[in-house]
Amino acid sequence: MNQPSTTVIVGQLGAVYGVKGWIKVQSFTDDPEAIFEYRPWQLSKSGKVQAVQVDEWRQHNKGLIVKLTGIDDRDQAHLLTGSDIVIDAALLPELPDGEFYWRDLIGMAVVNHEGYHMGIVDQIMATASNDVMVVKANSNDAFGRSERLIPFIQSQYVTEVNTAEQRIVVDWPADF
Repeated sequence: MNQPSTTVIVGQLGAVYGVKGWIKVQSFTDDPEAIFEYRPWQLSKSGKVQAVQVDEWRQHNKGLIVKLTGIDDRDQAHLLTGSDIVIDAALLPELPDGEFYWRDLIGMAVVNHEGYHMGIVDQIMATASNDVMVVKANSNDAFGRSERLIPFIQSQYVTEVNTAEQRIVVDWPADF
């Protein structure tokens, strides 16, 4: 069975904002402001992880900016740009039956209605229209595919997500 990580990425630090150490935040949570409800934050960049504390945050235009403790100028803030914002997965709320986090789907087998094993979910991408599963195909894929991009649209293309069996059933042609 796929063991979920004990940490989860909930956002990323973007560009520096101003000269006093503020940084733009890209939130991956459903409600973008909910990223600030998860504490403590750890920042991960180039394999290095450091704990940080949020001093202040606010909306700016259509985005969010944050001021971290001890980051008081533009140069210090610039060193943190591109860092993933990581939290302990235990901080995430429990979901109702039939719902799941993206991280729960990573590593699941993908099988189509004809029973063809299409591969393993490598990642999920957000696009403007819908989420897309990146499925890493089997090394001996009969159709020569190395990966497949399958829209994650439940009841249209994704017909079943079985977390107990670590399997996703899709209505998707194997040769596509």
